[in-house]
Amino acid sequence: MTVTEIVPGKTRIGWIGTGVMGASMCGHLIGAGFAATVYNRTKEKAQTLIDKGARWADNPKAVAEAADVIFTIVGYPADVRGVVLGPDGVLAGCSQGNIIVDMTTSEPSLAEEIARAAREIGVHSIDAPVSGGDVGAREARLSIMIGGNKEAVDALGPCWEAMGKTIVHQGGPGAGQHTKMVNQIVIATAMIGICEGLLYGYKAGLDLLTVMKSITSGAAGSWSLSNLAPRIIDNNFAPGFFVEHFIKDMGIALDESKRMGLSMPGLALAHQLYLALEAQGHGRDGTHALELALASMSDIDWKNR
Repeated sequence: MTVTEIVPGKTRIGWIGTGVMGASMCGHLIGAGFAATVYNRTKEKAQTLIDKGARWADNPKAVAEAADVIFTIVGYPADVRGVVLGPDGVLAGCSQGNIIVDMTTSEPSLAEEIARAAREIGVHSIDAPVSGGDVGAREARLSIMIGGNKEAVDALGPCWEAMGKTIVHQGGPGAGQHTKMVNQIVIATAMIGICEGLLYGYKAGLDLLTVMKSITSGAAGSWSLSNLAPRIIDNNFAPGFFVEHFIKDMGIALDESKRMGLSMPGLALAHQLYLALEAQGHGRDGTHALELALASMSDIDWKNR
């Protein structure tokens, strides 16, 4: 299949999913000169994009009918399946030569299934999950992990550059999703260490902001430590990424690991701790809210410390 050149001001984009990250990402594309048609289950969450000139569509099929490249970033694999493969989904509205880009963190097998279905009607399908949270989305500094046809991936360069800083083509369909699983596995166990470290520092009577000055530039340094530990200290548990979505990601990684015959005890522990956090009512908080669950195990009221 040939790939049409993608040019701001000429190529029409569609965007489905205007949540914590999606609204910022689509906003960057509009700012780069792309005309956009948008859809979200709750129209109010798309209003900032409409105010920037985006057109509203009533369903994913209508988005695809008005676009050359259609981006999706929704919650769960079931949402991806409905939005892309459903009767009023993206594929139902696509024309030959369109490109679908799913930026949801989803199942590698579903990415492969969508790619096969798209190929049958002359459409390219790319899986491109991201890392960087709400801050990375707002500041266009996302890491974008990409799977799919190289020619189509390369043609999307102007779009990647408008949204991200680290843009890597990992391989064929599903490779982007597998790479995101690696990312989530690393983050899951690292977050336990960050939360336990802060808990230890508090109980030892240290000033946690002073502690941060020492450890962020040393071997313990990481994006999560630099960006999320200050929020924990400030009792700011607003989501850059929802706990309930992280639980979904870990579940996918555990299922894939089982299929590959891998033992993942650290990931399994993190999954259980986050399930406990969700049971305590924090499913819609940010992933760094794990501090609250760990603190409660030691009979510490973190918010009122």
